[in-house]
Amino acid sequence: MSPVVRALRGATTIDEDTPEHIAARVGALLEAMFARNDVDYDDLISIMFNATDDVRSTFPATGARAALPHLGDVPLMNCRELAVDGALPRCIRVMAHLYTERAKAELRHVFLEGAIVLRPDLVAHGDHADGDHHDGDGKDDEGAARPERLAALIDDRRR
Repeated sequence: MSPVVRALRGATTIDEDTPEHIAARVGALLEAMFARNDVDYDDLISIMFNATDDVRSTFPATGARAALPHLGDVPLMNCRELAVDGALPRCIRVMAHLYTERAKAELRHVFLEGAIVLRPDLVAHGDHADGDHHDGDGKDDEGAARPERLAALIDDRRR
């Protein structure tokens, strides 16, 4: 298959609103997205970031460049997430446009930290940045999402 343009998604949350923490979380997210999908930096077209209103200390794109200097000439853009009641707080979302030979169904979108509650259907058992299953992640031992635990996680993130 010839390379085609695809969009790869991901999201993470922050525990503290500092430039260093944002850079670490955004860097870990991008590294996981690229590693799980065999993405080389030359495959990247552009990356869009959005963040909730409570992320204020730095732009996610600035954090990405600090964490991954190899992004040098890749266009990065920030935007604001809609302020919807009940939305996950302190959340940074990413959409990377890239060339790949993978079919759409073969892409592995990455949701880390508290953001796993956004798309539990895309988070496989043990599919975390460090490869370990984490207790308290809103999933049972088989990796199935449990709505009551997901709701509790969102409530905890709001505090």
